Amino acid sequence: MALKERVGTVVSDKMDKTVVVAVENRFPHPIYQKTVSRTTRYKAHDETNAVKVGDRVRITETRPLSRTKRWQVAEVLSTTSAG
Repeated sequence: MALKERVGTVVSDKMDKTVVVAVENRFPHPIYQKTVSRTTRYKAHDETNAVKVGDRVRITETRPLSRTKRWQVAEVLSTTSAG
């Protein structure tokens, strides 16, 4: 069984050991063929609290860790410049 993976942007890091990752899905509209963007927000486990808002991360599916948390941060792809 292959684990699901998503790549998204961290939009919240206010919780302890949890980040909210927004994943954007772009697809053509079935009738009009215009590109439509749909954003899904996932709560992901961040054991070290190292991920900050604006970081681009890869998350992988895992066992349920809480009522809403079913993903964990696999790797940080890029970070925002501190400034």
